[in-house]
Amino acid sequence: MIKAVIFDLDNTLIDFMRMKTVSCDAAITAMIGSGLNIERKKALKVLFELYDKYGLEEKAIFQKFLKKVEGKINYRILASGIVAYRRIRSGFLEPYPGADYVLLKLKDKGIKLGILTDAPKLKAWVRLASMRLSNFFDVVVALEDTKKLKPSSEPFKVILNRLGIKPGECLMVGERTEREIEGAKKLGIKTCFAKYGNPKGKAKADYTINDIRELLKVVK
Repeated sequence: MIKAVIFDLDNTLIDFMRMKTVSCDAAITAMIGSGLNIERKKALKVLFELYDKYGLEEKAIFQKFLKKVEGKINYRILASGIVAYRRIRSGFLEPYPGADYVLLKLKDKGIKLGILTDAPKLKAWVRLASMRLSNFFDVVVALEDTKKLKPSSEPFKVILNRLGIKPGECLMVGERTEREIEGAKKLGIKTCFAKYGNPKGKAKADYTINDIRELLKVVK
C-alpha cells in the first residue's frame, strides 16, 4: 500500500525547461538590445553549453556568459538580461495542468507528500510558494540537507526518515531515469516515470505516466 508519494520538482511538477528556455531567450534578446554583439541563436547555444557545464541553478550564469562571448562584463548589458529573465520566469512558473488537483486528491486519501530536489532549499520553497503548492507538502529535502545529488542514496534515506515511511510504502515520481528512478530503485522504493516531463526518455520504472493526472490511477 502506498502511504507516501515523493515528487521531483523541476519537470515533474513544474514545466521547468520550458520556463528556462523562454526566460533565457528573453534575456538574450534584451542583452542584444542593450548592445551585445552576437547572433541570437549562437548566444543561446553558448548560454546552454554553460548551463550544461555549471548546472541549471548557476547564479552567475549571465556573468560567465558575458565573459565567454565578450571577455568582460558590461553591467548595462548584464542588468538588461537579468531583468528580462526574471520578468519572464515569474510569469512562466506554473505547475503542469492538473497538478494541484492531483495533490489535493492524494492528501484527501491521507497520503503523505514530499519533494526531493537537487535545487537549493530556498529556491525549491519559492517555486512551490509561487505556484501555491507549498501547503500540500509535508517534507522538502533539498541540496543542503545532504550535500549530495541524486542518485546518491543519502537524499532518499533522509526523506524516507522524515516522512516516517518504509521504502516499500513509498512511490517516487520523476522524469530523470538516471537520477530519480535508479536512485529510488536502489533502496526498494516504488518508481513512477513522469514521461510528460521527458517525452524522449525511457525508464524501467514500476509505472509510467504521460500526464500527471494519471498518477491517481497508480495510487488507488
